Amino acid sequence: MPFIFKRTDIEGLVLIEPQVFKDERGYFFENFKKSDFLNNGIDVDFVQENCSKSAKDVIRGLHFQRAPYAQGKIITCTKGEILDCAVDLRKDSKTFKNYLLFNLNEENKHSLFIPKGFAHGFLTLSDTAEISYKITGAQYNKDSEFGIIYNDPELNINWDIDFEPILSNKDKILPKLSEIKPEDLF
Repeated sequence: MPFIFKRTDIEGLVLIEPQVFKDERGYFFENFKKSDFLNNGIDVDFVQENCSKSAKDVIRGLHFQRAPYAQGKIITCTKGEILDCAVDLRKDSKTFKNYLLFNLNEENKHSLFIPKGFAHGFLTLSDTAEISYKITGAQYNKDSEFGIIYNDPELNINWDIDFEPILSNKDKILPKLSEIKPEDLF
């Protein structure tokens, strides 16, 4: 089997570890195989793939798209290293407002499947990091984009930083979870 699917304490959130074949030429691994994902309960149809590059100490997020344009994601760090964060925003979930952090990097080649109903963000740990993420559900819709400030005291995410991270102007003004209308959640 080319993948190990590790279920987490938050339903639907899955860490995916590929089988990597290395030799003197380099390496090869499958990053996605629909049949293996289906056999492990992840039924996805991708509608978009995005790539980003970030400098050290950048935090992107916590982002999500509101219904009906909600998206699931598979996140992979192809170069460098990130601390990836997924926050459960499903109001009826027993883990509502819980988050998990994952170290994704070019060495471990792990991916994270984040279903619809989550906010997502990451902190760049290396000098630069390149991220690839496949999107399920709906394509990007500017009017539906939304988010939560990375340092929301209610979420109390342990980014383990003692510095002011670099944020986009848009991310600097994201609201706290308590300021978001219930209908904007899932």
